[in-house]
Amino acid sequence: MSNSTDFKLDSGFFKGSNAEWVARKDAITPRGVAVGQSFYADKALNAELWDIEGRRYIDFGSGIAVLNTGHRHPKIVAAIKEQLDHFTHTAYQVVPYASYVSLAEKIAQRAPGKSTKKVTFFTTGAEAVENAVKIARSYTGRPGVIAFNGAFHGRTFFSMALTGKVMPYKRGFGPFPGDVYHAVFPNPLHGVTTEDALASLAQLFKNDIDPARVAAFIFEPVQGEGGFNPAPADFVEGLRKIADEHGILLIVDEIQTGFARTGKLFASQAYNVEFDLMTFAKSLAGGMPLSGVCGRADVMDAPQPGGLGGTYAGNPLAVAAAHAVLDIIDTEKLEERAVVLGDRLKARLNGLKTKVPTIADVRGPGSMVAVEFLDPKTHAPDADFTKRVQAEALARGLMVLVCGVYGNVVRFLHPLTIEDTVFNEGLDILEAAILAA
Repeated sequence: MSNSTDFKLDSGFFKGSNAEWVARKDAITPRGVAVGQSFYADKALNAELWDIEGRRYIDFGSGIAVLNTGHRHPKIVAAIKEQLDHFTHTAYQVVPYASYVSLAEKIAQRAPGKSTKKVTFFTTGAEAVENAVKIARSYTGRPGVIAFNGAFHGRTFFSMALTGKVMPYKRGFGPFPGDVYHAVFPNPLHGVTTEDALASLAQLFKNDIDPARVAAFIFEPVQGEGGFNPAPADFVEGLRKIADEHGILLIVDEIQTGFARTGKLFASQAYNVEFDLMTFAKSLAGGMPLSGVCGRADVMDAPQPGGLGGTYAGNPLAVAAAHAVLDIIDTEKLEERAVVLGDRLKARLNGLKTKVPTIADVRGPGSMVAVEFLDPKTHAPDADFTKRVQAEALARGLMVLVCGVYGNVVRFLHPLTIEDTVFNEGLDILEAAILAA
C-alpha cells in the first residue's frame, strides 16, 4: 500500500465562481435534485458559513435540522479523527464494534417510556422509517399503516407513500405501495381540531381498512415539512387509546424533532404516553449519516436474524460522532439552551405582529419555531410573502427554510450552540427582512 501523503482534493473543487459551479451542476446533475441556494459552500463553523467567493451567511437551517450542535464542533471533529485512526468500516453485521453497542445503550436509557428497549442503527431517516414499519408488521402480522396529512417521512418508495404532501415528493412517481392510509392531523389555525383528527380515524376504519389489519400509526410530534405543527397532547393520548383498543402499534417519528431541538432530548418526552417504536436521525451525529429505531424489546425482537441491517448501517465514524453529540448536549446544556433561544425568537416575531398583519401564527416548542403567513384580508396562505421574506433574509446574509403544505411557513433550525452575538444578528436580519417583504 502506498505511503504517499501528497494526496489532495481535486484542485478545482475550491476554485471558480458560484455561477460557474451552477452551470456545471446544471449540466451534470438532474433537475429532480432541487438545490436551494445558488452559492457553493467553502467553509463553516458553528452557525456561520462562507461560500467560495468569500460571502458570509448565518445558518438558521442547519442542513435541515442536522446541525443542532453546529458546523464542525471541535468534540465531533476530534471523535471522528480518533475513529479514523482505528477503522472506517467493517459492516457491523460482519465484524461488530463496541461503540455501536454502547451508543445503543445510551439511546435506550434516554428514550421516553418505562418499557425495556432495544436499538438498531441505519443510515438515513427514510431507512429508519421503513425498518420501523418492517418491525411493526413482523410483530403484529398485519400489513396496514396509517400516517397523517402534512406528514413527511422520506423519499424512498414506502416512506414517500407515508408522506402526506404531493408536491414535490409524489408527483409522477406512482403507483405507491398498498396498505398505506392517511388521516387528518390537527391544525387549529386552519380549523382542524383534535376531535376532527380522531374522527377521521374512525372514518378510515369504516370506509377503507379494518383496524384488525392495521400494524401501526406513525406520526411526528411536531410535523416538519408539514409546517412545524405540534401534535396536541390530547390528540396523542387519543391516538394511544385507539391503538390499544385495536392492538395497533404507535410509531413516533423523531427524525427532525430529536436531540434537544424542542427543549427535550426527544419531543415525545412532553407526552404522558408510551410509544412502541421511535425513529431518529438528523442531528444524532452532527452531520454524519446515522439513523435508528428504538422500541419495546419484545417488538424490536420480532424480525428474524438477518431481517434488519445494512452495509453502512451504524457506520463507525458516524457512531463516534454521535457519542460526541450526546456529550455536547449534556455538557453544554442544549436542552435548556433550545428553550432560551426559542423564547427569544418567538418574542421577536410576536413583537412584529402589529406592524405585519400577515403574521398569522408563531409556534413551536423549544427552538423548533415557525412563523406562518396568511393574507390578512382573505386568511389564505400567503406563499408569495413567505418567499419574499426568505429572499430578503438571504440577501442580507441569513439562511432560513420554508415549509408547510402551502409553502407559507418559515421554519427556524438554528444550531443550539449558536453564539448570542450571532443569534442576535440573525434576529435583526430576520426582522428587517419581514418588514421589507
